[in-house]
Amino acid sequence: MSDGPAYGFDTLQIHAGSRPDPATGARQTPVYQTTAYVFRDADHAAALFNLQEVGYIYSRLTNPTVAVLQERMATLEGGAGAVCCSSGHAAQIMALFPLMGPGRNIVVSTRLYGGSVTQFSQTIKRFGWSAKFVDFDDFDAVRAAIDEDTRAVFCESIANPGGYITDLDEIAKIADAAGLPLIVDNTSATPYLCRPIEHGATLVVHSMTKFLTGNGTVTGGVIVDSGRFDWSASDKFPSLSEPEPAYHGLRFHETFGPLAFTFHGIAVGLRDLGMTLNPQAAHYTLMGIETLSLRMQKHCENAEKVAGWLEKHPAVKEVTYAGLESSPWHDRVARICPKGAGGLFTVALKGGYDACVKLVDSLELFSHVANLGDTRSLIIHSASTTHRQLTQEQQVAAGASPDVVRISIGIEDADDLIADLEQGLAAAGG
Repeated sequence: MSDGPAYGFDTLQIHAGSRPDPATGARQTPVYQTTAYVFRDADHAAALFNLQEVGYIYSRLTNPTVAVLQERMATLEGGAGAVCCSSGHAAQIMALFPLMGPGRNIVVSTRLYGGSVTQFSQTIKRFGWSAKFVDFDDFDAVRAAIDEDTRAVFCESIANPGGYITDLDEIAKIADAAGLPLIVDNTSATPYLCRPIEHGATLVVHSMTKFLTGNGTVTGGVIVDSGRFDWSASDKFPSLSEPEPAYHGLRFHETFGPLAFTFHGIAVGLRDLGMTLNPQAAHYTLMGIETLSLRMQKHCENAEKVAGWLEKHPAVKEVTYAGLESSPWHDRVARICPKGAGGLFTVALKGGYDACVKLVDSLELFSHVANLGDTRSLIIHSASTTHRQLTQEQQVAAGASPDVVRISIGIEDADDLIADLEQGLAAAGG
């Protein structure tokens, strides 16, 4: 899209990054299913490899289909640039890769997807990194957890599984005061409901597998760089501020300014980690994003209606949906997610674990899968699946107690979903 008027979200989700194919005039972004690209000549090849010219070298690094998706995501999030990769988990490692080093740590919220808790509490130890888990509603505890070796602060905008909304404004102030980047996983909210950069986030990560694609077909991840962080303000981030030996002493921040993190993510992160997004997955994700606003409106509308019904059911102990007035985080919706509280929440049943299992097995419209953010409504018992690797204490902190099921509300008819839940709860002894 050419420079011009400030387009609205609905327009940008269709047009940002997309142009008619110069070779054929094709209006939909083609799938460039190619490994490599022919250089014009030897000088052109050298310039690309020296980062003196932007272009296509090899699809582990760059691909025209993926490039459209990167530009669209950067535009929708209000960032300077973006790097796509193979999954949401890959995006988290890619986000940390330029920031961390042996002995360094990150301060993270206790309210995270179970796989992220495992990744941060176990897997990153193999790199010599560590994580400090803190209740992000306790701002003093967040401040106290930050030390000289901390290199980032990490949270989810709308936390999986409980739909908890993080006070991004306050957390961003804490990170900024410490001279640290705030990384926000915006998977559950999407940029339609929340734009973390506007609340002070430095980097935004997504599992594009979920609401962005919306059809349960492919996996993908992305890191969006705000372009606003001064990587040279201290000596904490040498990968971005100091000479890079692999590029003959080039300093990424000095050379690329607001795009330093983005260029490093491609030129070093994808080059060496190889967490590449394939062009077919990028194509499916682009098609999904074209209807993002329409779907998110329906997700929120349905979630509010279904959660309100569940809250009054005699078999239900608690519903965590932030869109309910009874939620302790309801006051954050208007400030952090003004267009709605999303489609994700948990339901605690009075019948405990046994009732949860019976409910999951009795539903017909709800699919029992390890995913969320689909057009279809989904359900899972988190404690025995997505959060199974955690201790019971960690499960409770993450909002995934044994008496809880996670529900991802789709875009079906809400009355049909309520009817399915009604018969399921009856079968579960409710």
